[in-house]
Amino acid sequence: MRSFFQRQGKFRPLTKTDERGQDAPTIPEDLWTKCPKCGELLYTRELERNGRVCTKCSYHFRLTARERIDLLVDANTFEEWDTEIRPVDPLEFVEPGGSYKDKLVKTQKKAAENESLITGKGTINGRPIALVVAEFKFLGASMGSVFGEKLVRAVERAVDQNMPVLTVNASGGARMHEGLYSLMQMAKTIAAFHRLGEHRLPHFSLLVDPCYGGVPASYATVADVMLAEPGALIGFAGQRVIEQVTRQKLPEGFQTAEFLLDHGMIDQIIERGNIRHTLTILSDHYVGRPATAQTGYPKGLLADEPIEEEETVVVEVPAGGEA
Repeated sequence: MRSFFQRQGKFRPLTKTDERGQDAPTIPEDLWTKCPKCGELLYTRELERNGRVCTKCSYHFRLTARERIDLLVDANTFEEWDTEIRPVDPLEFVEPGGSYKDKLVKTQKKAAENESLITGKGTINGRPIALVVAEFKFLGASMGSVFGEKLVRAVERAVDQNMPVLTVNASGGARMHEGLYSLMQMAKTIAAFHRLGEHRLPHFSLLVDPCYGGVPASYATVADVMLAEPGALIGFAGQRVIEQVTRQKLPEGFQTAEFLLDHGMIDQIIERGNIRHTLTILSDHYVGRPATAQTGYPKGLLADEPIEEEETVVVEVPAGGEA
């Protein structure tokens, strides 16, 4: 009988050959993640459990739109909207790297999404809310015609169902492959949120890293409450571009969330683990009392409740005298 230790089977030791020709242990490539801020080597599973926030320096790693939604809403409450809408190539745009149509096909396969925006509704601690979440892995979450259309439809549904809207904004700007079709989305989205405001429904804007171009130049910065994650870069053009055009040296970190908070541009910086709690408080504050996912917010506290005007008191002051 051959020795058991000499048998050739399907089981092989967990080793690989290194550059010196010697066996080395096989370690999964994604087992550890290095923090780009502090350099700490983080156990990936622990990082995931912590919402992809560094346990040493609190650096906030970027999240996909799906990861963001999973962290925000109550389990099994998210209902996605308008999944069938896909972008087209209205200008038949071609650049040296290929056509826009080909780029869309490749990006949709790589990002596993149809477009750079995911919309839907869910609940946060039982409070119903409409969600508009950007996917940066899809062409830098650029704002094209489908992006704008999905956002407007989400806001219209929020009005019909009497819900506040949360937008999670990460973007590289307008999608230049679509020309004016892209740029007009800035006005289109602002108009949608104007209608939301007319119905006395709040818009909460969460700015995450990175957020540039047409998104912060339009709907993302006209919210009732503007929140941001720590260290998020927020602006219109990048710092180097501005310095090259103006030929002026800008303050270090002038486009960070912290700088914007110090200068009154945003309302609050929120740690990722506190976002759900903060949104719960904001929802209750704006609607007056908690709501249920089945009924939505009480209409009497929002769109159908008239705003009482303050009484104007006229005081007549005699000439040369005091009232």
